[in-house]
Amino acid sequence: MGRLFGTDGVRGLANGVLTADLALGLAQATAVVLGRGRRAEERRARGVRPVAVLARDPRVSGEFLGAAVAAGLASSGVDVLDAGVIPTPAAAFLVADIKADFGVMISASHNPAADNGIKIFAFGGRKLPDEVEERIEAFLGAEHLLPTGADVGRIRRFSDAEDRYVLHLLSTLPHRDLSGLHVVLDCANGAASGLAPDAFKDAGAEVTVIGNEPDGLNINEGVGSTHLEPLQRAVVDLGADIGIAHDGDADRCLAVDASGAVVDGDQIMAILAVAMKERGQLAKDTLVATVMSNLGLGLAMAEHGITLVQTGVGDRYVLEGMAAGGFSLGGEQSGHVIMSDFATTGDGPLTGLHLVAEMARTGKTLAELASVMTVYPQRLINVRGVERELLDADEVIAATVATVEAELGDSGRVLLRPSGTEPLVRVMVEAETEETATLHAEALAAVVKERLSVG
Repeated sequence: MGRLFGTDGVRGLANGVLTADLALGLAQATAVVLGRGRRAEERRARGVRPVAVLARDPRVSGEFLGAAVAAGLASSGVDVLDAGVIPTPAAAFLVADIKADFGVMISASHNPAADNGIKIFAFGGRKLPDEVEERIEAFLGAEHLLPTGADVGRIRRFSDAEDRYVLHLLSTLPHRDLSGLHVVLDCANGAASGLAPDAFKDAGAEVTVIGNEPDGLNINEGVGSTHLEPLQRAVVDLGADIGIAHDGDADRCLAVDASGAVVDGDQIMAILAVAMKERGQLAKDTLVATVMSNLGLGLAMAEHGITLVQTGVGDRYVLEGMAAGGFSLGGEQSGHVIMSDFATTGDGPLTGLHLVAEMARTGKTLAELASVMTVYPQRLINVRGVERELLDADEVIAATVATVEAELGDSGRVLLRPSGTEPLVRVMVEAETEETATLHAEALAAVVKERLSVG
């Protein structure tokens, strides 16, 4: 069997790849690895069991998977605080807030309802490094000496989980009065449906909510950050000031301005970076983003004296880059925005609140704030059926890329990136015009296809 953990926990078809047996075994293995640390042993020395926070998004399979995880943890001598349906960033925050030994979030994020996943947070609400995931996998299926009698864990409801998180969100705002602003909030029929509207209302905004009727099967279905059309229509039809879209587990935030134009993660990061620098809160005047971020982001940051550090694609690599450099802001074009002074992971409600707070503080529209960055047209083509492993060694492709880069100069960019999971190469070209970006991307894709085709 290949590696169980992917880039964001264990994910797959619920009751297909991801069964109740696997969830129970994974929970028991996690209890062995994370429930035997120094802090947990100190608890035991005081006669107190290790504690884990458990949460999920509203997809139907989360009910039986959550029960399996709770059983696995409790049977391994871990007390479980079940927070119910809350966002992934809320689960991470709660692990840190109550100093739990670790946490488990059951969610497949922006995936369809049939999928699910198990994400594990270490002490402090931080994602697990690869070596810890490998240790958990090594213990999976192994014989464990399980406790009995009074040593088994207890499962209790985390009754004030939502209130703790909402109060935390509000406490982070530099400008807490959002009155006079009409926000349309799309919760993707997901984990933010209950608490995100309350947070915006408590901050004083007028709130209209869509995508807030989860039934266990409709998560991400035609709504949320992966389907922005309903939000765009609602903002324009209602004459609202801004639309905010989350995904199923609310670790993403994308926005829509009053005209219905999309403001993506790059633009949101640009707005927040400039604002944080003005307040002296942008650590080392640096923003961390991935290589897929728009060329315009780097140019805008340079204009404002902000350094842009780029990482590989994936929020875990952004997190690693932020931790290594001691930086306070980072994220992805997809809407994963990490504000490390307040969160250990991408936090959609936190990002949305800070974005609206900047509108309130400055009196500017979202379109005016977003104009800090010029978005360069970007054309992405996935070239399938190729030997992606041979990409770096092909001299013809390298020469073609060099020629295109020379033509584009400082007004464009080329990125060829092999997929880590599929037999394809992603060809991305940015240029001053859509026509130029498309022309070069199609030409490069044709060369990649010709040179690397399987068979």
